[in-house]
Amino acid sequence: MIRFEDLSLDAALLAAVRDAGFTEPTPIQAQAIPLVLAGRDVLGAAQTGTGKTAAFVLPILQNLIAERRDAPPARPIGRRSIRVLVLSPTRELASQIAETFETFGRPLGIRHAAVYGGVSEGPQRRALRDGIDVLVATPGRLEDLQQSGAIDLRHVEVAVLDESDRMLDAGFLNTVRRILGATPAQRQTLLFSATMPDEIRKLARSVQRDAAEVRVAAVATPAERVDQSVFFVARPSKRELLAHLLADPDVTRALVFTRTKRAADRIAQHLSRDERVDAIHGDRSQGQRERALEGFRRGSTRVLVATDLAARGIDVDGISHVINFELPDDCESYIHRIGRTGRASASGVAFTLCASDERPQLARIERLMRKTIPVRHEHPWVERASSSPSPARRVTPAPRHRRPSGARGFSQSRRAR
Repeated sequence: MIRFEDLSLDAALLAAVRDAGFTEPTPIQAQAIPLVLAGRDVLGAAQTGTGKTAAFVLPILQNLIAERRDAPPARPIGRRSIRVLVLSPTRELASQIAETFETFGRPLGIRHAAVYGGVSEGPQRRALRDGIDVLVATPGRLEDLQQSGAIDLRHVEVAVLDESDRMLDAGFLNTVRRILGATPAQRQTLLFSATMPDEIRKLARSVQRDAAEVRVAAVATPAERVDQSVFFVARPSKRELLAHLLADPDVTRALVFTRTKRAADRIAQHLSRDERVDAIHGDRSQGQRERALEGFRRGSTRVLVATDLAARGIDVDGISHVINFELPDDCESYIHRIGRTGRASASGVAFTLCASDERPQLARIERLMRKTIPVRHEHPWVERASSSPSPARRVTPAPRHRRPSGARGFSQSRRAR
């Protein structure tokens, strides 16, 4: 079994890793860290919750402190230049990546900043003026600051594209290309993604050189520890079925996905009569999003309703259930959604509420996963199709219909993000 001590990390960095409570690297970390340390470009494919962030944060910090240690004593210090650029599709993920750099890099004297929209530019501009080693950013805010002359990317040595498939889905492809065009051509480029569609491979070929490909699971394979099932239900009855499922006390912390911001608000309002519930989506302010996420993380909010893009970066231990109130428009998003539970060594449950007009999309998702999702027919709002379900489908009983007696305790295991 590989240990962090086997990965040629500096003693000070190993101490920071131990202080954070981590002892053994995840598979993506064990494979990617040596490659990044060697200066290779890396194309990493791994499902969410496998420790992708630490897989690039740790070797980047290692290389920064090694270069600082080996620098000639007479070398002038001056104001720090941005040497590492990390691009993230959402504010939440950017914030969490910055937290990981804080956790491991602060004891080492590595300075970082995060810039993203939804908040004032003032503090972000001040951090940039003070000088930083690492910049974590969303593409939109970064390009705004670039155009105003607040950011100089001419000294970037490492560029990281995290959750690359979501950046493409969000329409950031051209922005990302322009940003990378402002960095040196000889940089090291690390690209990580939970899924690997053709567009990601095309992007990788255009921005990387002789990249080493790292995979820890088959592309589009959901987390093995996630128990999936689908409920056929008429669309008008979905809210009642959702409340029915949430009534089970085994649902200790649930993330509910919708396709639209409006639907997220409507569902949260509907559930708020009986539930500790909040919503997170792009129309909410950054402060509202941060408070919603913190309440969900602490456990004061049991149910968080989210859209796909807003949920990127939600890295919360102890999510017992993911519930797809609506199927996503693209099949890969289903993989991202259910990957919010069953993370690290924990198990999880994923329920999908499927109306008759969504069944073709369900079939496409099953073909992508090469897996048939078991159907649960025993619930009060079952909707029968004109033709019977496939014989390959396994019928399983519905969860118990009872109200929660109170909040359960949550597992707070520590792990690398």
